[in-house]
This record gives sequence, structure tokens and C-alpha cells, in this order.
Amino acid sequence: MTSPDTAAGIRLDLHARALGDMSSGKPKRLVRALEYQAEDLAPVAMEYASEADFLSALRDARSTDQLVELWRKQLTRWDYNENVSWSTSPPRTDERRADVYELLGIGDETGKRLDALVPVSKSAGPVVISTEHTLWYTPQSLQGRPWYWPAYRRLLVGKGWPEDVVAGLDEATDRVVERLADPTAAEAYQSKGLVVGYVQSGKTANFTGVIAKAIDAGYRLVIVLGGTLNMLRAQTQRRLDMELVGRENIMRGASEYESDYADDPAWSQGKFATFGAMPSTLGAFDIHRMTTRDDDYKSLLQGIVALEYEKQEPGLPLYDPHNLHRAAARLMVVKKNKQVLTKLVKDLRKIKTPLAQIPVLIVDDESDEASVNTTDLAKPNAERTAINQKISELLRMLPRAQYVGYTATPFANVFIDPSDTEDIFPKDFIISLPRPDEYMGARDFHDLDRDPSDGERTYANSNEMAHVRSVVVEDDEDDTCLQRAMDMFVLTAAMKLYREDKGGLGERYFQHHTMLIHESVRQDDHRELLGRVTGLWWNAGYLGPSGHERLRVLFDTDVAPVSAVRADGQAVPPSFDDLAPYVGPAAIRIGGDDKPIIVVNGDKDIETGEADFDKRSIWKILIGGQKLARGFTVEGLTVSYFRRRAGNASTLMQMGRWFGFRKGYRDLVRLYLGRQEAMGRKEIDLYKGFEAICRDEEAFRAELAQYSVTVDGRPQITPDKVPPLVSQHIPWLKPTSPSKMYNSRLVTVRSPGQWQEPTAYPSKPADLRHNTNLWTPVLESLSAEPTQLSYHLTEKGVTHRYGALTGRIEAARLLDLLSSVRWGAPSQFDPHLDYLREITTGAAAQVDDWVVLAPQHAQPVQRIGLGSTGRTYSYFARERRRDPLFGAISDLKHRAAALRMAGALAEPGDSAVESLLAPRRGVIVLYPVVEPEHRADLVEGEPLDPSRVVLAFGFVAPASARSDDGSVLRFTTVDSSQEGVAIIDAAPAATTGRRRS
Repeated sequence: MTSPDTAAGIRLDLHARALGDMSSGKPKRLVRALEYQAEDLAPVAMEYASEADFLSALRDARSTDQLVELWRKQLTRWDYNENVSWSTSPPRTDERRADVYELLGIGDETGKRLDALVPVSKSAGPVVISTEHTLWYTPQSLQGRPWYWPAYRRLLVGKGWPEDVVAGLDEATDRVVERLADPTAAEAYQSKGLVVGYVQSGKTANFTGVIAKAIDAGYRLVIVLGGTLNMLRAQTQRRLDMELVGRENIMRGASEYESDYADDPAWSQGKFATFGAMPSTLGAFDIHRMTTRDDDYKSLLQGIVALEYEKQEPGLPLYDPHNLHRAAARLMVVKKNKQVLTKLVKDLRKIKTPLAQIPVLIVDDESDEASVNTTDLAKPNAERTAINQKISELLRMLPRAQYVGYTATPFANVFIDPSDTEDIFPKDFIISLPRPDEYMGARDFHDLDRDPSDGERTYANSNEMAHVRSVVVEDDEDDTCLQRAMDMFVLTAAMKLYREDKGGLGERYFQHHTMLIHESVRQDDHRELLGRVTGLWWNAGYLGPSGHERLRVLFDTDVAPVSAVRADGQAVPPSFDDLAPYVGPAAIRIGGDDKPIIVVNGDKDIETGEADFDKRSIWKILIGGQKLARGFTVEGLTVSYFRRRAGNASTLMQMGRWFGFRKGYRDLVRLYLGRQEAMGRKEIDLYKGFEAICRDEEAFRAELAQYSVTVDGRPQITPDKVPPLVSQHIPWLKPTSPSKMYNSRLVTVRSPGQWQEPTAYPSKPADLRHNTNLWTPVLESLSAEPTQLSYHLTEKGVTHRYGALTGRIEAARLLDLLSSVRWGAPSQFDPHLDYLREITTGAAAQVDDWVVLAPQHAQPVQRIGLGSTGRTYSYFARERRRDPLFGAISDLKHRAAALRMAGALAEPGDSAVESLLAPRRGVIVLYPVVEPEHRADLVEGEPLDPSRVVLAFGFVAPASARSDDGSVLRFTTVDSSQEGVAIIDAAPAATTGRRRS
């Protein structure tokens, strides 16, 4: 009788062989495949080639069993695969999985067991905005050639990446590579694209995968623009060398000790990719490095020679498949520096291989920094900024070069002039990567989706309460908050040591533990800050009773209650007394070398160590500015003390080094953030600033997702129509630097069943009087008494009630009225007016009339007289956030009833609301607004001069009023050869500047 272990081994071997034959194709009849494999094994193997045996094994299996892992890997590939001919079901759906089971020929119970052990991953895929492109990157076109991508994939799996995460990376990188030009095509084409990730979210993994697939496909020169700082370039070089290039390509026959990574622990620990021999001796091709960890590109003779490409068939061009797939690839990671890029351009001009024959991939990391031209070329004698000029030179020299920018802050890139053919506007595609699982981003520090009616905030339901601590500094001598942040750093260090000890995680599980202090970019400020932090550290008493007493209070009031509800299974000490034995070792690990602080700012006089996370374990406090503000990954970051100000969203978001993956200590992360700090005459709140950025970016991503759906097989919008999708949620924080903002005009915003609220009202008395006189007859036509309206929001469990004067207005009359309204910034309402005109006139008209509501206050206060009838109406006290823009004018409780009347909400409201509901009907809600400067002389209930009233409104178009083709937006581009009107400060819903076309 076969032992259980032997049976399991035979079964595993059979299934591995059977699935291996299906790994790159469609699912096939499982039993037939198992029987076929069993014929080559021992006779006993046939006993395990049945579905009954497989089902029996699944009944007893755990999710970590080898057989289950084998099936997880293959099922995930089938679940994720986008380009399949064997299923019409979308990827990552139950329907796709059902198609798989049908093709495998397995029964319902077997399928249910597999689903229980390997659930369908339904995480979002990448969002793609793209022009139409030629389909060339297919499994058939790559048959037998992939080498570096499979090796990279194996390395990630070996590092413990979940199979669904690797599958998601596979899918996302496919979306990029397939939009590059075919490297073997006879006609050269230069594509330009942008990949949008999240700050500290794994963009490097994506472009490493893209590079791997691109060189497998035939790209033979890869230029990675690795930021503007040496430390960031070196970090990117190491990552690519370790995970893509591999040991053999690094050494090229030299000894282990001659490697530039000989002092790197990961090198000696065998963590660099390895192929067993030079890839060229194994039927593949080598990668030649043009740069190393320590050396950027240098203009050397051997460098020039190394750029020469060998041809197996001299009579054919390099891009011919007979030459291309036998040639070695070249890889260089270069800093975005004028001198370095000048050397590269000069050397490329010298090589004998015709540049027009070389398929080139340019990957621009942090592509919104330095790469974007900030000079208005329409001005006399204007020249491109230095880095942008060099990138443009490369693109001119290399007609087969493909440019792919990577950034987490895309606004500068999408505002580039699309008509400037020498610039880096992503004319071919914009791809938004999904938010990774287990990632801590901006929304994890804010309560964006929380409704105030949800009850009291707690550490469990409020991200802000759990992770954010306010820094309010009374004067320059006040270090109370800074000391508390340092105490938290020591306390969380002790928590990590406790978890290493009690959680069985191993002594080196938390290799890095860091605190970041970021108050300024000035080196003089860092010098002063170093002195303050040094004094605080040595006077903190972490090894004595005074320090322990502070930590006890902090543990009891902060760490313990947060970790109690957010530790996610990680070990939490029952009391501070249980944690106390780890405090001393934690403090010693941080400051035992008398150097608890590392200054990272380039000032050799005060830099106290090297923040090289690759060479050693770092448990330190980091002080820095620009060097730590973009791109560079601060490993193990647990406590951040941040007071740095910034003038635009892109800059501020890139300073969010606290974003990233925090496995095993997510509950310990704390952000000490400046609140209500003076900046000139303005009062700013950094926390609100980050929240606004988060909303801006989520709105941008949501817009991309909405418009990525094709209509009749064609894209709704192309990348050159993206700029108006950028919004701005807070007045003082523009999406990006004004010098990077260019103008695109939004023509139509179709908004069926959506609340819309223009806010750019005029301020000139004549214009205000004109608008008020337009609307007064409408107000006078409304009911004499308010109607009580209510709507119950089932999901939120709240009922919105209010009284409103009601009436109706014919669609044509309302359109005439709205066409006559005057605005402080017409560009804000014009796209809405175009939509209203579209649904009101002609054969395509989709609205008959509009309900008019004028909400009235419950109490007889805040009333003004308008018109000649003597009637009075409730007015609303509102003020402009920034001229000519108001903030929100409407009250949230007024919206639900209006949405129901327009058919946008399914559940019925009260009888009064239902009586106003009709097909092809919209709703307009009127708000007489009195600004602060006109309230002082206001006499309640008395007539008010129409020039002192802002007659504001919100509207909901009928939910049925959709376009025939399903598109939502229409755009045009302002001709930059003509003088345009900059609207950077005028329209937050479409914040744009001038753009040449």
C-alpha cells in the first residue's frame, strides 16, 4: 500500500506536469491530461489520475499545501489573463472561473472546493486611456523568446509575493508593453506614455517588469532616467541589477569579490537573480550594464565601444528579427543631470550602428520632476529647460525610442502641450495602476468616506484618530510635540522588538526602523534642527525612570488603544510593564553607537551617516529635506514629524514618505503633522492639504476609469483630452506648479442624474443685478407656502427634511435664462450649458421641464425681499473662498429629494417628493446668497438691492438624459498660437493654464 507521503508526491508530480502543459494556453480536460502524464510514470500513478482522487485530496487540503499552491498559481493566471480566445467573460470574475472549470471538465463539488481554497481575486486592474494601437505584443509573437520576464516572475514568487499580486503585475506590465511600438517593424514609430502609480507603492516593480518584457520582445537599449539625485539613481540601479540583470551579467566572468556589490549583504546572501550561466550560453541574450551602482554614465572609450551593436546578418538592419533577437541588450540608469545626459547624447552620435535601427526604451522615473519643460516657448528667444531639452534630443536622435514616464503625481505631465512633438506629453497612453493591497496611502490617514452621522469617532473607525497627531507649535522654543514624536519612535521600536520575540518573526524581521523629521529644505535649518534633536535624545532618559514614565503614559493613551483594534493579529503587550524590558534594547539599537540621528542633505559638515538601507540595518532618526522628499524609499518608516510647507499638490504629495507598505507594524505608524501654521497672511493646515490632494487624485483616477470604457470599440477620450479632468479641492493648493500647467478647454460635461453646482459667480454690481432680475420672475412664480420634502437614505440610515417653495419651468425657457446668466469665470459653466443645450433643443431633446425648488429656513430668520410683489425669501450666508469662486453653496440635505425627482435615486421619497417626479424632468434649486460685506446693513425681511444678491443655483439633469454613444465629455484644445485666457485661478473643476497646439 502506498504511504500518504508517497501518494501526495505522486499526485503533486502529476498535477504539476498536467498544469505545466497548460500554463501558457487554455485549460484542457484535466482527467485526460493527468492520464497522459501518468503513462510516463510508474503504473501506480494511474491511481491518482482521476477527479475522484483530486477531490479527495482537496477535502483534506489546507490553503498552504503544495498542491493548492500549484493550483493557485495556474488558476490565478487564467483568472487574470486579458487576451484569451477561450472565454468571453471578463478577467477576475466568477464567470471567468466557471469557464475555466468547464474547460477542465471538473464537477461542481471539485469547483466549489477549489473556490474555497483559491478564491477568485477581484482586485481592480489597471485603467487605460489610450489611442488606438496596433496589436503586436501577443503570446504568439513571443513564442519561445521570453527569458528575463519569466526569471523576474520567479524571483518575485521566491521572495514571497502572492500569486495574485504577481499576476496583477503581469497584467499591468502587458498593458504598457503592448502600447509600445513593435521593435521589429520596418517603419519606425515613437510612442510616448505615462504610468500613474501611488507614492511609495511599487512603481519600480512595474517598470522593472516592463523593461524585462521589452528586452524580451526586442528592445536593445534601455535608458532609465533615475531621478535627480545620486542616492535615488543608485537605489534604482541596485534594484534593477538585483532583480533583472542578475549575477552573471554583473560579473561577466570576473570574480565575486570584484563586483560593485561585494560589500552588499544581499549579494553574499544570494538574493541577486541568477541564471546558472551567462544567458547567451543558455540560448538567450546578455544584458550589458553601461552604469553601475556607484558610477553614473561616463564618457569613456570603452563605453562608446560597448554601445556598438553586433549583427549576425550584416546585410539586414538591426531591428530585423534575425539580428535583433541575437543581440545583447544595453541598460543604463542615469541621473537627470545636464552634464550626464550631454555625455550620453555625444557618445550615441559617435557609434557606427545607425541610431534609426536601434529599438530604445526610455523609462523616466519621477517623470514630473525636471523632465517637464517649464518655459513658455511662445515667448521670444525662449529655450527649453535643460533636462527637457536633453530628453528631446534623445527622442529626436532615436526614432525607434519609446518614452514611458512613471509618477505618482501626474498633473504636470498631463498639462504638457500635446502639440509639441518634441516634448514628452503622453500622446499614446496614460495607465493608472491599481492601489496595491496592504498599501498605506493618503486615504489611510484620512476619513474620506466617513459620514458625520455615523456616530462618535473611535480608533477603530477613524484613520485620523489612529494615525495622525497634530503638531501645534506656540514658538520656536517649543519642542513638546517633537519630544512626543521621538518618544513614540522609541516606543514603537520596543513594540517591534516585542513582536520579534513573541511573534516568532525572527530576530531580523524588522530590519529597518526609522523616524523622519522634515521641517525645511534649507541646510542651515537642518544644522539647527540636528542640535535640537540631539539635545532632546540625550536628555530623554530612555534608560531611566523619567523616560519610562513618559513612555508608559504614551503607551496607555495612544499605542495600546490603537493596537487593540488595529494590530491585525500582531502581538500586543498586555501592559507597559510587559513592554518595558524591550525599551532599553530599542534605545540602544537606535543610539548605542552614539549616532541616533542621520542627516541626509549633502552638507558633509553635518551629515552623520549614510542612509544606505541596502548595506546595513538602520534604526535611526532621519533629518532631511529635498533628498528625502521624492522617490527615495525610507525603509521601515514608522514615525514622521512633518512641518514642511509646499505651494502645490504634486510637491506636497511627493513629500509623503510615510506612504508605503508597513507589513507587521501598520498599527504603529504615526504622522505628526503641522496644523494651522502661519504662511504669510494665510492660515494653512497641512493635514487638510493632504486630504485635498487625496481627493484631487482620487477624482482624477475615477475620471480616468470612467472614460477608459470604449464606445463602439473606440476610446471616449485620448490622452490629449485629459487635462480638464484634473480638479482642485482647496484654494491655496494648485495641482502642480503654475509653470507646468497648460490650457485645454472643456466643451461639454454631460451629467445625467448628477448634482452640479457652479460657483464662479460675478462680483460686479451690474452683473449681480442682471442675474437677480433674471431669476426674480421665477421666484415670484413659486408656491406661496413651502412644501415639506423628505427623503430617507437607507444606506446611511438618515432622513433629510426641509421646506421649499416649488414650481415648474419649461425647458426652453430655462435654457434661455441660463444662456443669459453672467459669470465671474464663464469657462466653469460653459461645458454644463453646452450639455443643457444638447438635451433641450432639436430632435435629440431629452428634457421637457424642470422642477424649481427654493429651500426655506425652518425658522423665520434670514429673509430678504426681492422683486416688486413684496414677497420675502430665505437667503443663505455664504462667502467666496477665492474670487470669483464660492465654496459649497447648497446644503447636503437639499440634494437627495432633488436627485429623486430627476430619477437618479430608485427608492421613493415622501408623497410630496413623488408628486413632483416625472419622466424627462430635471430639478433646479435656487439660493439667494448674501455675502459678508452686504450683511451689515441688511434689515431682515426688507427688500435688498439686486446688486447685493448672488442668485446661485444647483441642478440635476434628468437621469435619462444620456448621449446616444455613451460618451460623457467633449473637448477642444486652445490654439496656443493665439492669445488665450489663463484660467488657472478660475475653475477648480477644470484647473488649467495655457497650452500651445
